[in-house]
Amino acid sequence: MLTPDVSQTRLDVRGFHKKSPESQELLERIGATFLEGYAYAAEAKTIADATERLEQLSDRFRGFAYEGAGMGFAVRDGLPFGPTNLNERFLAGSGQPHVYMVYVGMGWAMARLPRFRWPKPARLDPLLLWLLLDGYGFHQAYFHTEKYVGQQYRDPAFPWPDKASSDYANRAIDQGIGRALWFIRGSDPVLATSTVDEFDERRRGDLYAGIGLAATYAGGVTEDELVTLWERAGDYRPQVAQGCCFAVECRFRAGNLVPHNELAARVLCGRSARETAQVALDLRPERAVGGDLPAYEVWRRAVAAEFAEHAAARPKQRPA
Repeated sequence: MLTPDVSQTRLDVRGFHKKSPESQELLERIGATFLEGYAYAAEAKTIADATERLEQLSDRFRGFAYEGAGMGFAVRDGLPFGPTNLNERFLAGSGQPHVYMVYVGMGWAMARLPRFRWPKPARLDPLLLWLLLDGYGFHQAYFHTEKYVGQQYRDPAFPWPDKASSDYANRAIDQGIGRALWFIRGSDPVLATSTVDEFDERRRGDLYAGIGLAATYAGGVTEDELVTLWERAGDYRPQVAQGCCFAVECRFRAGNLVPHNELAARVLCGRSARETAQVALDLRPERAVGGDLPAYEVWRRAVAAEFAEHAAARPKQRPA
């Protein structure tokens, strides 16, 4: 009941768009690799055992396996009579370079566990805990597509991390829904952006940020298609760039950057991958202090503003 079936990662089973055989193979392999990581964590006698298997995977796909491991350890943490604090110990060691992906994977577990078994916010990084809701949103859109995409469902009082934060919780969930749209629409930038434009205008910025992140981290598009995404995003180009920036920094942190990430950074952010990642590092808040907005959102806005100049003008030529 808690484990996704590997057949559910197939685009035809899910009813997702199939743009091309190459794109389909990539997206399905990503899903299968996620479940590999989940299995490694679910079966491991020790965290070291899981890590040894995770590190054998290729740079392009290893992050997705760590995401799956985050879900696997979170499920084990949420079961009665089992080990506890597995993800906490994972993140204190080998999982730390992949902290973003592990947190997203923990959000998948939230979608499968009863609410009283959800991770305790006080035990999480207060800046990054919103990534769990990004993962939750991805899961819900991926597995309950008609409800979350077709009907554009939104929980009016989402209870985590607390009831007072339900408004921003829904925004973080939308960021995950945006990432899922990249898979649901088969990495087709025209279909993905057309779907976002059907949502309420107030939700589009977060959805576009999710698409920018997925287009960069997962890929599945040519340079021309990245330009198409950038052009169609229009007023939401800064949010697409913000998602791209976070994806590149995520890969730099984990040491698994691949050529596609470099290409996406140059198209969507107008800078090299290293320069793009540095923006996220330079603007990251030192502390998750209280305020009208979560520090995570302050961070996202600052990053988006950094790329406003690139977003405002059409490039004279395609990036090399």
